[in-house]
Amino acid sequence: MEWKKVAAVLTAGALCLSLVGCGATSGSSAAGSTATGAKTPMKAGTYTASAKGMNADVAVEVVVDENSIVSAKVTSNQETPGIGGDLVDANGKVVTNGGQAPVSLIPQEVVDSQTLSVDGVAGATITSYAVKSAIEDCLTQAGANADEWKTEAPAGTAIADQSADVVVIGGGGAGLAAAISAVQNGANSVIVVEKNGEVGGDTLVCGAIYNNPDTELQSKVTMSDSVKTTLEKALSETPANDEHAALQGEVQKEWDKYKSEKRTDLFDSKEWFALQTWINGDKVGNLDLVKTLCYNAEDGYNWIKDLGMTFNGEIGQGAGSLWQRTHTSTMPMGTGFISTYANNIAANDKITILTSTTATALVQGTDGKVTGVTVQDAKGNEATLSANVGVVLATGGFAANSKMVQQYNTSGKWDDLSKVPTTNRFSCSQGDGITMATAVGASLTDMEQIQLLYLGNTQDGTLTKYPPRDVNGTSQVIFLNKEGERFVKEDGRRDDICKAVLAQTDSMYYIVESADGADYKDITDPSWRSADGFTFDYLKDNGYILVGDTLDDLAQQIGCDAATLQKTVDTFNASVDSGKDEFGRTLFSCKLENGPWVATARQACIHHTMGGVTIDTAGHVLDESGTAIPGLVACGEVTGGIHGANRLGGNAVVDTVVFGKLAGETVMKG
Repeated sequence: MEWKKVAAVLTAGALCLSLVGCGATSGSSAAGSTATGAKTPMKAGTYTASAKGMNADVAVEVVVDENSIVSAKVTSNQETPGIGGDLVDANGKVVTNGGQAPVSLIPQEVVDSQTLSVDGVAGATITSYAVKSAIEDCLTQAGANADEWKTEAPAGTAIADQSADVVVIGGGGAGLAAAISAVQNGANSVIVVEKNGEVGGDTLVCGAIYNNPDTELQSKVTMSDSVKTTLEKALSETPANDEHAALQGEVQKEWDKYKSEKRTDLFDSKEWFALQTWINGDKVGNLDLVKTLCYNAEDGYNWIKDLGMTFNGEIGQGAGSLWQRTHTSTMPMGTGFISTYANNIAANDKITILTSTTATALVQGTDGKVTGVTVQDAKGNEATLSANVGVVLATGGFAANSKMVQQYNTSGKWDDLSKVPTTNRFSCSQGDGITMATAVGASLTDMEQIQLLYLGNTQDGTLTKYPPRDVNGTSQVIFLNKEGERFVKEDGRRDDICKAVLAQTDSMYYIVESADGADYKDITDPSWRSADGFTFDYLKDNGYILVGDTLDDLAQQIGCDAATLQKTVDTFNASVDSGKDEFGRTLFSCKLENGPWVATARQACIHHTMGGVTIDTAGHVLDESGTAIPGLVACGEVTGGIHGANRLGGNAVVDTVVFGKLAGETVMKG
């Protein structure tokens, strides 16, 4: 089998997953199965069944004759696109170049192999199990002995040693950007190694927001006095060092020019973006790296748009971004970024993606140069991928590795995080790239800097089931605790909000909105969908939102005193009129007055790790002496030094694009 584009189709599950539980070897015969001989005859016909997936029931339809499975397909599901469900691009086309979702792959493999013992898709365990369970149910309805349909599936082709100009470890946003950039900069061959069954990583489940100054869109925003205060406060600070003073001076000149022109539109510049990012990272980050991020953000924005990425054409202020420079994808979560990258790779025969392939160690020559990586496929077969030019490390952070989080949670900002959930995918952010890099001498930076985000749902902590206003509706919502009171400024820093959330009853709160504001969308419209694609009824019926026609109705559902809630809303509305808020909020767009009222329960979760391998402004990985390790470049959340002690909302995607693109350029310079 040729390992080109998406490899290991038949070995698509690095996680073992059989219908009798994950303890059995993937693809092995289940207890009681009949490896040879005739099976119990079935009653020919079409059968349907469903099983609980990650988000909701996964429904299947199976057609059988007396002795075989004629066809099988998933007829409906609400699984996360690109993980359990199909990844779809902006044109509505299913994207398969970066791997297939279990809702498509597993039914076809069951038919092709005539067995239920096909591998699950790595990184989509629950959906994989649901699809196979529902198919098994159909066979049982047809009179089959299900155990007889659990014979060993045909083995796929084992991975073999290969070579390319560039090997990229990690198929998330940063890794895919690096692969495309490497080809744009002269690479004739690139291999992308992805341990999950599909590319995407945590970029796939991000809030899909991207920050950069945008003169055209920001010219349509009026700069309020309260927003001016944020800028002037930053300019009045005593500089921490000469570099801070120099950057502050540049922004002051720009601000003076703005005022002399008597402008009223929103002020912004790449220098102000950098100053604000560095200051609100508590001046911990490497200012040169911060400048690299912010000064190249607009170029990265244009680059990914040239690749086909689309944004909604409005400027906003994403959660924790602190300024109205946020662009939002037209597609749910990070599917726009990943489908854009995957489509570009599909049109480029110089890039090979190996899914369900886990990198285990970097290979280093006698001269210290990193020359490749050892990998293991889903069946445990090992191989070496040699890099003729260099290796790009893009494996993400360690937010889903509880042991690693506890090890490095030493900043004093957070108490015990062992029981705090994560917004990240457990199959992704495990810190494995950091471990591999330190084994070849890489130094680490800011490992103690761990960020929480206050937007995890209270059922599993993930960034899903968004409220109707989604992550860019800061100006149109308030945050309430269980007592019906505000407790923090909603447009503040992520860490400040998270600390306030953790101090509330049950360490949770509600995002509350009303049917007000120029861009309000009728949530009772049957065509309405949340930011991540769910219907209003689904969110309500499954307990993700509470809905009341009146404020009293909402208070009853929250369980708070109605008079207290009314006073909270009245006080907020007075702040909208005056522009002065008791918590220091600066961003307002409308009063909250009309029903229906919606409350979305949220909690603070481990979200981003700002620490990682030390890099320079070109992305070279540095050793303890500050010397670049030859042949090794890194990008994305695996790196440290960029975001300091607090990452601004929307800057993570900027990081993947800017430093991913830069990594492709740097690695090709040798």
